[in-house]
Amino acid sequence: MIVCKFGGSSLSDAPHIEKVQKIVHGDDERRIVVVSAPGKRSGNDEKVTDLLYRCAHLVAEGKPWHAVFDAIAARYTDILSGLGMEHDFFLPILAEVREHIEAGAGDHWAASRGEHLSARLVAAYFGWEFLETEGRIIIADDGSVDETTYERLREALDPKKRYVVPGFYGSNSHGKVQTFSRGGSDITGAIISRAIGAQVYENWTDVSGVYRIDPRLVEGATVVDRMTYREVRELAAVGASVFHEEAIAPVITASIPINVKNTNAPSDEGTWIVEGRECDGHPLAGVSAKGGFSRLTVHKLMLFKRTGIRHALLTMMRVFGVRPVFSLYGIDSIVWFFETSQASEGVLQAMCARLRSEFALDSIEVDHAHAVVGVVGAFVNEDPALVGVVSSALERAQIPITFLNYGSSATSMLIGVEERDSKAAVTTLYHALFA
Repeated sequence: MIVCKFGGSSLSDAPHIEKVQKIVHGDDERRIVVVSAPGKRSGNDEKVTDLLYRCAHLVAEGKPWHAVFDAIAARYTDILSGLGMEHDFFLPILAEVREHIEAGAGDHWAASRGEHLSARLVAAYFGWEFLETEGRIIIADDGSVDETTYERLREALDPKKRYVVPGFYGSNSHGKVQTFSRGGSDITGAIISRAIGAQVYENWTDVSGVYRIDPRLVEGATVVDRMTYREVRELAAVGASVFHEEAIAPVITASIPINVKNTNAPSDEGTWIVEGRECDGHPLAGVSAKGGFSRLTVHKLMLFKRTGIRHALLTMMRVFGVRPVFSLYGIDSIVWFFETSQASEGVLQAMCARLRSEFALDSIEVDHAHAVVGVVGAFVNEDPALVGVVSSALERAQIPITFLNYGSSATSMLIGVEERDSKAAVTTLYHALFA
């Protein structure tokens, strides 16, 4: 059995949904389809999920919101018309969504309706069963998937039937609708794949696989034929956006291969994401960068003589909403990188004052506009010349390095640069490593 997930670009309008149906009917093993909410139809269009979030916020603020919801309803009725389907069965579903949003159902419930409505529509068009994920996919308080999810899904799925499943949401431990982070339909597809023991998890999008670099930065960028779970996870962590990094967890324990494919070019092989691969002359998978980081540097003589100091500092930082993503350690210092959006300047000042006082720090500083570049590959540590190639290429391009972390991961080298240099750093390294 094959599980297929189709992203928002693949479901943006009626012609795209017709392509999806043709793809699904092209292989009888494709029996479960996971769908996203309709995405953008053009560059200046808006995603349905963004419109739903706006509705929820406007309702919470007591501001007019019906015009925004009317635009959402029009997206779905336009798709129905384009597919030659009647509207009558769908109008009560739209009305129910409108009523719940107006009653203050909140962000998670409102945002989840994009996938819910999409699945109801596609299921009716295909003539397949609609399977609700609310009450079946259970999302724990820490965002992980509760293990009871898999048994709930196995009990609900009849191997003789075909299903359309909404992505992006489930329920929390209190039984209320809970969404994953953005792009979370990838996670739903992985959960379904593990639950039914899929042969393959196909992830359909608008590109022909995972590129070695963002193709918007380099004309003629190449697609990775085959990469490991760890490679795709570490590329995603530094900004590569084709596949959600958290979607690896459900399939990795079952060793279910993932095939990232293009809805608009279904004959392309795409990228295979698997447990392991041979080097085959390609030790590296790709290079990517993620900006929007701030840097927190703490220093204290004999810092690590205090047992549990790192945990204590992190616990205090979390009180202020700061959760670091990357970390570096010196003999008397720690450097953490966290997303700048996590805290305002006022909050950061208060946090630094509290940390300095609580832990008698010699110094503590925060500065902004940082980016992290990742050079990712399953064999990254087997190339002793890599550090020299990377540093020399950036030096020639006059791009200063703020840190270089090599050896802490068997799959990636991380390089710190100023945010303004991140695109130039990525393209420079791509040409140095893959051209």
